Amino acid sequence: MNPLHVVCPHCHTTNRVHADDLAHAPDCGHCHEALFTGQPANLGATDFERHVTRSQLPVLVDFWAPWCGPCKMMAPAFEQAAGALEPRVQLVKVNTDEAQGLGARLNIRSIPTVALFVGGKEVARQSGAMGAGDIVRWTQAQLARVSTAA
Repeated sequence: MNPLHVVCPHCHTTNRVHADDLAHAPDCGHCHEALFTGQPANLGATDFERHVTRSQLPVLVDFWAPWCGPCKMMAPAFEQAAGALEPRVQLVKVNTDEAQGLGARLNIRSIPTVALFVGGKEVARQSGAMGAGDIVRWTQAQLARVSTAA
């Protein structure tokens, strides 16, 4: 069985983890922190690229800004969704004020926007605040759609 590449949310090192071990709270081989914390990781543009291109797990990204009211309202729901979706999906947050170039390159026009990346490619996007259950259902539906299309 081939191991999966999983990027550490703390030190951003790529780890190899067997799929069977995902549910057993694996630690990073470099920094020894938990690979899955039940909390989304806050990423800048460089770390975002590393997580999206190197992780073999789907990556769900919340594009947000600190001045955005709907973003603030959705933040706790996104954290709850992390607890429900990990370790099958990694959840991360990108502050579009701090990563303006990334937001422009990805054509993020409104926030909050969640985008799902699989195999380094964006496969789905949804704008507007959602509750935790909606985030989980939307993500699972997109992953099911992608897997049946493959």
